[in-house]
Amino acid sequence: MKNTVLFDFGGTLDYPRHWLDRFVVHYRAAGIEITRAQLDPAFAHATRMGYRSTRLLSSCGLTELVDFLVRLQIDYLSHHGAPEVRETLDAASAGMRLPEIAGWITQSFVAESRLGLAASRRLLITLSGRFRMGIVSNFYGNLDNILAEFDLASFFGAVADSSQLGIFKPEPGIFNLAIKTLGATPAETAMVGDSLDKDCTPARSLGLTTIWLRHSPLPAGDLAELPAGDLGERLGQPAGDEILRTEQTQAPADFTIDTLAELEHLRWWRS
Repeated sequence: MKNTVLFDFGGTLDYPRHWLDRFVVHYRAAGIEITRAQLDPAFAHATRMGYRSTRLLSSCGLTELVDFLVRLQIDYLSHHGAPEVRETLDAASAGMRLPEIAGWITQSFVAESRLGLAASRRLLITLSGRFRMGIVSNFYGNLDNILAEFDLASFFGAVADSSQLGIFKPEPGIFNLAIKTLGATPAETAMVGDSLDKDCTPARSLGLTTIWLRHSPLPAGDLAELPAGDLGERLGQPAGDEILRTEQTQAPADFTIDTLAELEHLRWWRS
């Protein structure tokens, strides 16, 4: 019988970077100078609204979803953002450029995701003959659509989308549902994700093997303006003065990897 691997989606399969950090880079590339701390409340607001809008978003693809989130972020920043951010957005709005900027951020974010998903697809092809696979993700009710959009749906026997189920990580129920759907047991299952708090800690408490995808620090430069071939080369490069970091605690994981490609040779399962 095959062993089982569960994956997080955002920050893991789509591109190895937390969505907040990615949005910061794309805002800057669009001419909106903003820090992670300044964008964080707007990002959290848009995420909450997205989770409450499952019926609206359930038929959306990735571009429509990201556009929805970006417009909510910008609206929040325009009213509640730091003064210097509001000033920049007010000037863009006065010049009728705000829709153009929002569209640019959306398109560059999606283009970056497309690269990450293509890389993940190559790995999934390799793993699919050896493992049963599923996804456990805090998402917006349209993850099935996005997997189909990027030709990934056939790899996964279970897709636990939190907004569809009404259960969000780190609640154990969302992991248990995926395991049950796949006909697996915790002892033969690994959870792969970029968050120790939401992926590894709850999965480990259920008896799963945990594999943490550690995000290497990135310079806070204009990653979105790089040619496609340069995006991967920037991952893991030495950091500049300001670093974009994901939130993590000191919670343990059984294994730590720096790229998903390491899964091909990682012997995580128990004999």
